[in-house]
Amino acid sequence: MKVRECMCNEVACVNPNSTISDVAKLMLDRHVGCIPVCDNDKVVGLVTDRDLILRSLACEKDIKKTPVSEVMTTKVFNVSPDAEVSEARKIMCDCQIRRVPVIENDMLVGIITLGDLANNQNVTSQEVSDTVEGICKCHQNSKNAE
Repeated sequence: MKVRECMCNEVACVNPNSTISDVAKLMLDRHVGCIPVCDNDKVVGLVTDRDLILRSLACEKDIKKTPVSEVMTTKVFNVSPDAEVSEARKIMCDCQIRRVPVIENDMLVGIITLGDLANNQNVTSQEVSDTVEGICKCHQNSKNAE
């Protein structure tokens, strides 16, 4: 099965100058824990709810003035919509991340998440379980990029 058959294609994104407060409100409104950061339709980062806690609140940043570019994750792993879902699962496991932007022609076209895998009838519960285990497994040479 291809990533495009499993991904969410309605993805809200922000620009690097958006404030931390604006991003948190967008996450609340959309009921999501991750927002891509795009500059001219190109993904330049990701900001997660965890980034907001650890890199802004814990550091006492002014959430109404600080741009999201100061707290976002800049090492973004991505996948093509024409890739097999197994490739997205491998990226999740290898990089210990739960969300992978889907990029086509250098533009964001969707995002595939652990939840998308779990909710897709064509992904077996064993595949989802293996992916969760891979994400949670500590790898000596792998860093959590999320």
